[in-house]
Amino acid sequence: MYTKRDSIKPFDHKVYLASPTMHGEELKYMTEAYETNWMSTVGENINEVERIAAEKAGMKYAVALCNCTSALHLCVKFAGERLYGKPMISHGALEGKRVFCSDMTFDATLNPVVYEGGIPVFIDTEEETWNMDPVALEKAFELYPEVKLVVCAELYGFPGDIKRIKEICERHGALLIEDAAEAMGATFHGKQCGSFGDYSAVSYNGNKIITGSSGGCLLTNDIEVANKARKWSTQAREAAAWYQHEEVGFNYRMSNVIAGVIRGQYPHLEEHIVQKKAIYERYKEGLKDLPIKMNPILDDSVPNYWLSALTIDKEYMCQQVRDDSKALYIKENGKTCPTEILEAIASINAEGRPIWKPMHMQPMYRMHECIGRDGSIRAKTNAYIAGGVKDVGADIFERGCCLPSDNKMTPEEQDRIIEVIRRCFE
Repeated sequence: MYTKRDSIKPFDHKVYLASPTMHGEELKYMTEAYETNWMSTVGENINEVERIAAEKAGMKYAVALCNCTSALHLCVKFAGERLYGKPMISHGALEGKRVFCSDMTFDATLNPVVYEGGIPVFIDTEEETWNMDPVALEKAFELYPEVKLVVCAELYGFPGDIKRIKEICERHGALLIEDAAEAMGATFHGKQCGSFGDYSAVSYNGNKIITGSSGGCLLTNDIEVANKARKWSTQAREAAAWYQHEEVGFNYRMSNVIAGVIRGQYPHLEEHIVQKKAIYERYKEGLKDLPIKMNPILDDSVPNYWLSALTIDKEYMCQQVRDDSKALYIKENGKTCPTEILEAIASINAEGRPIWKPMHMQPMYRMHECIGRDGSIRAKTNAYIAGGVKDVGADIFERGCCLPSDNKMTPEEQDRIIEVIRRCFE
């Protein structure tokens, strides 16, 4: 266990989980927007971001939007209208329809489903990848064969079997939305994440592998989808001298100034991936004799290594209890828990965080269906029957945490963090 008497010297400056890494080209393109007065949602920076984003992802078109959530919202709207037709004004495109969604993810993955009136049905997590479990997805289609949309996220830049998930969707006549917000630059079977979905999205949020402070792109091979996305994202204004509208639009277009930052960041994507991989490998080597497992890497996948994370082996977990906002644990020699590790890291002025809390455990979704390999994981316990049901996502959340993964962290700083983690197991 870790105690203050261990007296590992705190860092003079905070070591972040992941923070923007700037290079200088960003300022050049931002200044260009300023000096040419293209300070709106049109301009050369936006055009270039769309060109580069499409090229990097191996897609024909990209639409630059204010954030990845807006990109996902338009993906969901496209999918809903394609499946069920255009809804009436004030009604969502998925109203009353179930949608299969990744369970272990940030809520931005599935909020757009709710924006459009859909009902999320969560698919449990695969132990081997920490991503949507294809076996559980197959089971979900057995239980709800009427479902025609799947929203799948790729956790921390480590791809799951998105190819198999796509094949399952095609077999059941369902569309796939790929949330590649965390996985830009990662590949599976040599294909870029963000290119597997019928509709896909990537993120340039402030802590992502490259950043614009905000921003995202919708990726598609359909010119009509790209053009419609540009229309919807600029309030769906029609070609008239006055403001005329035939459908509801959104204020979702990317700023030309922010696009300048992203344009300057893109040449450094591969460089950042190399740096993130080195961080992951250093953790893996430094912690190799401890009872932990690092983010799993699926065969034929190349992660972008955005966040390094670990899970503690069950038999080496001390007692830990969490409510909706706080956590308590009992220190034990030779054992630890994510809360203790995160507290120990924080004591030396470094930042970690828990694994994403699964969506089916969130207060607003606690009564929503969640499906694992053996069917629903809801209402499977009984006061008179021994046993229970496997909940992989909840287990990973219970035993896991994300480690400081900032690519500006020095090897010496990371070694100090590794030492702190090691002492938690003493």
